[in-house]
Amino acid sequence: MKTRIFSIITLLIAIILAYFLVSSIKFAIDEEKRISKSEAVVIEKLKLIREAELVYQEVNSRYTNNWDTLINFIEHGKYYVTKRSERIVELAYGADSIIVTIDTIDIIPAKEYIFIKNHDIFIADNGEFIEFFVKQGQTIRKGQKLYSMISSTNGKRVNQMSKVSGVITSLANISANAKITKGDLVMQVREEKFNSKMDISQLAIIPLTNPPAKFDLFADRIEKNRLMVNVIEVRDTKPVDPTRKEDNEANNKKPLRFGSRTEVTTAGNWE
Repeated sequence: MKTRIFSIITLLIAIILAYFLVSSIKFAIDEEKRISKSEAVVIEKLKLIREAELVYQEVNSRYTNNWDTLINFIEHGKYYVTKRSERIVELAYGADSIIVTIDTIDIIPAKEYIFIKNHDIFIADNGEFIEFFVKQGQTIRKGQKLYSMISSTNGKRVNQMSKVSGVITSLANISANAKITKGDLVMQVREEKFNSKMDISQLAIIPLTNPPAKFDLFADRIEKNRLMVNVIEVRDTKPVDPTRKEDNEANNKKPLRFGSRTEVTTAGNWE
């Protein structure tokens, strides 16, 4: 009788221990997934801030360390698309002088330039067109078939795959069996790099923080190798991963950030 009771108690203890072991493993897996998912949202916002700062620097020749200035630039700023040309002029005494001309060919709202990327897709080789697999207005993804052709190089049928994602905004008017030339524009694709419906007024706020916390924004000009250079660093001040600490030796184990206060870089430590 005692042996039987002991066996039952042992079995119950084993079941309880197994339950807690499985529960702890499941909790660890679920927590890892939660952290990974949360950090992906933070990284996406850091990428947007980085892109906005890079465009701001192109326009203003420096980064900004003021959130209101950056937000205002995204909402109301302009990006000037320029074309650089050079002309060599022979001087009277035999030397040459190079005259550089920079012309503004387009002015784009900063928000559109930051959030949207337009891709031109060209014919991959000389040959004969067969058919399109897509149509104007269609959303495509990387690796999707766009069109097929017979290549002049080897006489084989080739399916051209997309290297970008987005919405097809224009499609060349090419009929079956038409001769096509390498480098001709075949379609244009509009890619939304970031969610254009995002509330830009909340740009400084770290996602999923309660109460709301701000990213740490640092931008300045420092001397580097006897030159004045622009530096920027944007850092997550409330890491969702408790193991991310400033005193970690490895940069990729520190709180999520991009840039540096002492080096000319905009790389993210998640990359």
